[in-house]
Amino acid sequence: MIPQELATKLEEKAKYIAACPDWSNSNSVLLGLPMDYTTSFRPGARFAPYRIREVSEAIEEYSIYQKKSLANLNYYDAGDVILPFGNTAESLNNIESVAKSIITANKKIFAIGGEHLVSLPIIKAYHSKFKDLVVIQMDAHADLRKDYLGQKLSHACVMRRAIEHIGQRRLIQLGIRSGTEDEIAYANEHSYLFLDEFEERIDETVNLVGQRPVYISLDIDVLDPAFAPGTGTPEAGGITSKQLFTALHKFSELNVVGFDLVEICPAYDQHDITSILGAKILREALLAFS
Repeated sequence: MIPQELATKLEEKAKYIAACPDWSNSNSVLLGLPMDYTTSFRPGARFAPYRIREVSEAIEEYSIYQKKSLANLNYYDAGDVILPFGNTAESLNNIESVAKSIITANKKIFAIGGEHLVSLPIIKAYHSKFKDLVVIQMDAHADLRKDYLGQKLSHACVMRRAIEHIGQRRLIQLGIRSGTEDEIAYANEHSYLFLDEFEERIDETVNLVGQRPVYISLDIDVLDPAFAPGTGTPEAGGITSKQLFTALHKFSELNVVGFDLVEICPAYDQHDITSILGAKILREALLAFS
């Protein structure tokens, strides 16, 4: 049974396939973060946690790549964090509080956003335990703005806020192909920015991380819109879904302490192409990192 104090902060939703019903015996926790208050182009990412779970029945529990099955993995689907709609600061506080409770229980978080800003409180929660935490960001956008339209808490600023918290040269940015001149200059000084590079930098990323604890944040728009059209800020020129799976499998060599998938927007996702892809990404991540 999930602790009562934690249960009051969560809302049960449709379950992802093969979820274990027993909190106490689970090693990993799937957590929905239905927030998209700061989305700057097309809103609707808050509906992704529910839709990805709902369409997960379209995929197999077994991964032919990893030769493992979710049926043999003890992970718990905790539902969605209850958030005060429209209140960005309080929503982030709620997410961080829930994340800390899960981490304290020695369980690994696999989060479904929501906009990319939801990664920040989870990164902060992990950093409170792992002071040498490293973050791998797979994304089309740098997300390093000082502020966006005067707001420092924005999906366009999330990785700048993360660097301010975990320290410089602790963020590795893969697949970035969009950013302002100021963002690129900031990245050159404070992060490892692999601009418009992905697959050719995977081995280097593994070497940079080493055995340090690493949190992986995956914005679906790192993929080309041809493979993931259902997102709020599509950016042409991205990677393929096959390239992404190759990277996830390679990162299984690392000490991955947490993972998130963000920025899927079901309202713009014809035939659930992106949501079903998201469900498969979660399966591969759960099997690779749990």
